[in-house]
Amino acid sequence: MQIWVDADACPNVIKDILFRAADRVKVPVTLVANQPLRVPPSPYIRTCQVPAGFDVADNHIAQSLEAGDLVITADIPLAAEVIEHKGHALNPRGDFYTPENIRQRLRMRNFMEELRSSGVMTGGPATMSQSDRQAFANQLDRFLARYCRSKT
Repeated sequence: MQIWVDADACPNVIKDILFRAADRVKVPVTLVANQPLRVPPSPYIRTCQVPAGFDVADNHIAQSLEAGDLVITADIPLAAEVIEHKGHALNPRGDFYTPENIRQRLRMRNFMEELRSSGVMTGGPATMSQSDRQAFANQLDRFLARYCRSKT
């Protein structure tokens, strides 16, 4: 199992949580982005820079992941692909995408996209709060605890 990070839009505070978890649990974390990234020195953390372009990082992650891998992303279509490939998808606010909720989230995303394309101002996502960070850290810890138990 490894963790893939859709890193172009991933908040730095979430990356920091992942860096600490990678070293603590000794799980590989790969950040995929279309720009160079700075990461702390660790045998468990690596970066993969992909060319700029629409969904290039997402496509790289989708093609590289294996069943059971965890993907950190706020991109709902990527999360749907991860689930389709028997992976796990967690957004930076601590919500897991599941086979049960992904269709509804795709419908809502498409609806909001239609509103924006018709000129309706929908605003962007709310700023990351301390409770969002805590929710992410808690979900990640629970996931990694299950992973560690399954290894023994």
